[in-house]
Amino acid sequence: MKRKSQNNVAYSYSVLGFLIGVGLLAIIIFLGMVIQNRPISFDLLVEMFRENPTFWVNLLIPTIFAVFGYYIGNEQLKKTSDLQSDIDSEQRKSRQIFDFVEKLRAGQTDVQYELQEEGDEIGKALVNLRDELKRSKEEEDSRKKEDEQRHWITEGLAKFGAILRENIDDLGKLSNEVIMNLVKYIDAQQAGFFILVEENGKKYFNMSASYAYGRKKYPDKQIEWGEGLVGACALEQKTIFIKETKEDYVKITSGLGKANPRSLVIVPLKSNDEIYGVLEIASFIKYQDYQIEFIERVAESIASTISNVNINMRTAKLLEESQHQGEVMARQEEDMRKNMEALKHMQIEAAKQSEQFISFTNSVNHTMIRAEYNVEGYLLYANSKFLNKLGYSSAAEIENKHISMFISDKDKVWFNELWQNLAAGGKHFEGDMKHVTKQKTDVWTMATYVSVRDHSRKPIKILFLGIDITESKKQNLDYKGQIDALNRSTMKAEYGPDGRVLEMNHKLVEILQFTPEELHKRTIFNFLTASDLDNFKLTWKNIIKGVPFEGRHKWFTKTGEERWFQGTYTVVHDMYGEPAKIVFIGNDITEQIRIEEKNREQNTILREQEQKLSQSKVELSKKLKETREEMKLQFKEIETVKMLNDKTLEGMLDAVVTINQDNRIQLFNRAAEELWGIQREEVMNREISTLLPTENVNRNDNYLGNYFRAKDDTLVSKRTEVFILDKFDKKINVLATLSEASIGERYTLTAFIQKIEVELF
Repeated sequence: MKRKSQNNVAYSYSVLGFLIGVGLLAIIIFLGMVIQNRPISFDLLVEMFRENPTFWVNLLIPTIFAVFGYYIGNEQLKKTSDLQSDIDSEQRKSRQIFDFVEKLRAGQTDVQYELQEEGDEIGKALVNLRDELKRSKEEEDSRKKEDEQRHWITEGLAKFGAILRENIDDLGKLSNEVIMNLVKYIDAQQAGFFILVEENGKKYFNMSASYAYGRKKYPDKQIEWGEGLVGACALEQKTIFIKETKEDYVKITSGLGKANPRSLVIVPLKSNDEIYGVLEIASFIKYQDYQIEFIERVAESIASTISNVNINMRTAKLLEESQHQGEVMARQEEDMRKNMEALKHMQIEAAKQSEQFISFTNSVNHTMIRAEYNVEGYLLYANSKFLNKLGYSSAAEIENKHISMFISDKDKVWFNELWQNLAAGGKHFEGDMKHVTKQKTDVWTMATYVSVRDHSRKPIKILFLGIDITESKKQNLDYKGQIDALNRSTMKAEYGPDGRVLEMNHKLVEILQFTPEELHKRTIFNFLTASDLDNFKLTWKNIIKGVPFEGRHKWFTKTGEERWFQGTYTVVHDMYGEPAKIVFIGNDITEQIRIEEKNREQNTILREQEQKLSQSKVELSKKLKETREEMKLQFKEIETVKMLNDKTLEGMLDAVVTINQDNRIQLFNRAAEELWGIQREEVMNREISTLLPTENVNRNDNYLGNYFRAKDDTLVSKRTEVFILDKFDKKINVLATLSEASIGERYTLTAFIQKIEVELF
């Protein structure tokens, strides 16, 4: 049919050409007759052909035009056919692209696409798009898997953290609960909980709990230190992971009969490089790395809890023993009275000495000297101030030089110890330090050496910052001891002539318990009692006139507590002789006042007992000396145990905050610093309201500050979801468990706080 249609078109063009040729022939003949200038007739036509034979050639014109028309028709048909073929090819290509894209939209990343030709850029782009989508899908699946693993670890740690806190007073119950829940959580079949026991210098592991195939077992097994895989794990302090166990190691009974476990995990219960026990877990499955990591982190929490239990038991025993010494300490009251008298004289002397330093100010050059060293002590970088102060003209003179060339030979012994501590990641150094210049002269700096760590907490370099204090060092050395003694033993405050607080030293601020912002909004008259206010205003006028005042008066702290202060007020004039500020130097004599009041009450009793006391003076002195020595040893041991306990709590992953019976903060670990965004120095020994203010919080809210108070047992031993407010008043949801302890009159309330949100790495 198509071929016939093509022939018809060719024939049509042939006929059209023939007709055009006939018309042209007719025009030629007509023009020939016109040229003859004779009447047009058939005879004239015949005569023209007879006289001019070339006219017969004109008869071929229709045939020629018909042939030419046939040729043009065929060429036109050929072009049309080629164009139609191109259109059909593009349509097939478009349908293939459309089908490919639709399959990609449906998520079929394995669909195939055949390139049409070498330069098929669209096809190549689609193939690249398919590969990119496939790679993105694989990455998304991998990311989801990692998120699920992190969520599994976080949820498990929270669960076992709660179990450890709820069973902290019973190791037997704790081990059973841990081993039972651990077997279920990690899909194990058997597990054993071994606790390290030390008796008479001998160490061995006692199986305190075991669990197998959904049932609690009653263990009765001991393993010597270093014996078997359990002993080897404890000895090496490393996890042992056996992917294929021996046939005779352990048998697990299942519904299918007896089978050998495929994997065995033995994890040491280690805290601060000390072993407290071992976990042994057998399973049909081979655990992955994140599951091993989870078991190790649970083991670390278990070890920390066991350590805390041991320390708490020993601390409670020591505190109970020390309580019996209370009566002996009471007999030392007379010595304390004498000490208070001596302290009073010392305070008076310190007040006199303070007058010599009222106008004293410390002028320091704030230009910083900076240098960086690697942990071996070789110089990496030094700024221009460093070069200028130490007498060098260019960095090339000291580049890669050891720090020892800047240190005096007399200081190298203690400085080497300092450097070793910094290189190991120890505490930073702050203090005055002497450096040696190129010219062998001394340069004193207010120096700071800090250990800089990488993301893995490994020290990578040591940073030095300093301020040149050479000129003022001699004066500082002369007065340093006196100033330190003054700051430790006395309180200092500065007021404007109108009584407004300008500045208070740390010792006075700590007693009054106000923040610096609150103090700057107050005057000295806000601290006095109403009965003393009128008289003191008259005294204040005399002070401004230049009459110094020395005496005692009663102040109120932020919490309403009464405090007695003994001190001297002196006016400081400006360069024009006008009163610029009033300086107060004094001491807290509250305890002295209380002792005086108590002494007055006891004077009558003491006089009656004086005769009896004189008779037993010799014997009492001997016993008192023995008791003092015994108390020193006990206090030292108590402080050691307390320090160990505090360091253990400091290393916990959960935030830990402890308050005493006066609602004052006694412990604030590093995790708590990170949670609140507050440094411990800002809250230690402060009232808990400093950390958990309740002024703008509804009492019905589930706010930790509404319950974290001494003697409030609302949340004690309960794991409860509450919220706190950080340093910037940002609300943070947490899980909190309160634990209280009391021995005699001593009382503590401890909050174990865990942030609820999951951090993604």
